[in-house]
Amino acid sequence: MSSKRRSYEAGHKPKYLVVIDDSPECDRAVYWASRRAARTEAGVIMLHVIEPHDRNQQWLGVADIMRAEAHEAANTMLTRFAGRVNGIAGITPDRAIREGDKVKEILALIEEDRDIAILVLAAGTGKEGPGPIVSSLAKIIGNFPVPVAIVPGGLTDEELDSLA
Repeated sequence: MSSKRRSYEAGHKPKYLVVIDDSPECDRAVYWASRRAARTEAGVIMLHVIEPHDRNQQWLGVADIMRAEAHEAANTMLTRFAGRVNGIAGITPDRAIREGDKVKEILALIEEDRDIAILVLAAGTGKEGPGPIVSSLAKIIGNFPVPVAIVPGGLTDEELDSLA
């Protein structure tokens, strides 16, 4: 499925891909990826996926407004986390906004950007399980194109510092 990674070839630099969403544990993935990137002289790329809603033709104008609002909210979220990455590691992350199924869009971005070396996710700590992305990826992890780091959502900054 995936083509060869180029992360460590001349003129390239490995990147940690972090999926940005509004989950409480998202910050844990951002923190760990930022610390690891700083330590390994890598980059960080943040991805936010907007999941499309049904588009009824008679409500197309409303759908377009909702889509524009979703992009604005995504940019606001990415800007906030970009500040967090910069504050943690002095790195200005790359940013990507996609529309569609989260897992498919993660895979598409990894295929397009051959410098992505690791996908970083954080696992939820609630009773409902590790979260929808981690659960979805568990089904295809054996054939995934890059290693996946799953950061426990309950770890503190200090605990993550000792691991990064």
